[in-house]
Amino acid sequence: MRANLVKKQRVIPGFGLTMGYSLLYLSLLVLIPLAGIFLKTTTLSWAQFFETVAAPRALASYRLSFGASAVAALLNAFFGFIVAWVLVRYHFPGKQIIDAIVDLPFALPTAVAGIAFTALYTTNGWIGRWLAPLGIKVAFTPVGVILVLTFIGLPFVVRTVQPVLQDIQPDIEEAAAVLGARRTQTFTRVLLPMLWPALVTGFAMAFARAVGEYGSVIFISGNMPMRTEITPLLIITKLEQYDYAGATALAVVMLLVSFALLLLINTLQWWTRRQRV
Repeated sequence: MRANLVKKQRVIPGFGLTMGYSLLYLSLLVLIPLAGIFLKTTTLSWAQFFETVAAPRALASYRLSFGASAVAALLNAFFGFIVAWVLVRYHFPGKQIIDAIVDLPFALPTAVAGIAFTALYTTNGWIGRWLAPLGIKVAFTPVGVILVLTFIGLPFVVRTVQPVLQDIQPDIEEAAAVLGARRTQTFTRVLLPMLWPALVTGFAMAFARAVGEYGSVIFISGNMPMRTEITPLLIITKLEQYDYAGATALAVVMLLVSFALLLLINTLQWWTRRQRV
């Protein structure tokens, strides 16, 4: 009787119907488009496929896309953690404004961000004019690509670490201090293991976001083949040349590499949690 009553009071339908909706939604948005990419790539022979994905221009774009994304994600993991720490542990005037600014890359169109950074860091820009005499060039170099990728990935780390920091009770640190632990020991042996899964998750999300970024990078990179050309731009170039199979071949490589890296990160995160248990 009680089971029937609970069943009647359900707001969301049962497992069968919700599972069907979930699979339909996932298929329309993810599985079918990805399957289309692989099917289009099969129109190439193996020789054509390897010739496309292993071309010197493609390899150079891989190095820039994945290398710059990894560096940007690492920078965000470090500085994003500091930002989250300041927002959680300290109270100061203007804190809510800074907290809101962290989400700006989410709301700001990526093209606007690319134009803004390019205007600032060109040799005659507000910041670039001071860097040029020092021999530092940011715009139209890989450094500029890393800069904009760091900008768009920062919120992922901050918003992932921030809730975990808020949930950590001060009693834990006080107990460690009572037991004689120094502040560095408290951080490395008490706080960091609790924050590590969130940091890894934030790194993975920032990396995945940076790998597929296009709008902000094309303005500041200069789009020079073999030097500052990212893989998404090379894919767009092939689409403009009506080489759809070649474009999907490059997309498949990016998809497989990104999936492998995310799988590795998730495996590391799972292993870390298991070690804690």
